[in-house]
Amino acid sequence: MIESSRIQWEDARQRLENEQDPARQQQLFVLVDAVLSELRRDLGSVFSLSELDGRYAEAERWAIQLVSDAAPRESARVGPADATLVQDAAFDMYARGANDYQP
Repeated sequence: MIESSRIQWEDARQRLENEQDPARQQQLFVLVDAVLSELRRDLGSVFSLSELDGRYAEAERWAIQLVSDAAPRESARVGPADATLVQDAAFDMYARGANDYQP
C-alpha cells in the first residue's frame, strides 16, 4: 500500500513541477504549503511512512476542503480537480522527512 501511495505522490509532485503556466504553478505551490502546514500540525517532525500513509487514507476528507478554503477566490484556475494534485504533491514532499524514508 505504501509503495503505491508513494508512486502516486511522486507523480503528482512531478506534474506540479512540470506545470507550464508559472502563475498557475505558483498558485498550486501555495496550496501545497497549506497541506504541508496541516501535516506538520498533525504528524509533527518525527513520523514514519506508515503513519503518513495512514493519514493519506483519510486525506480526501480534509484536504479537499483545506485546498478549497486556501484557494484565492478571484482565481477560477484552481478547481476541485486540482485538490488531489495538490494533496498528493504535498504528501510526496512531506514523505521525504519520514524517519524511514528511502528514495
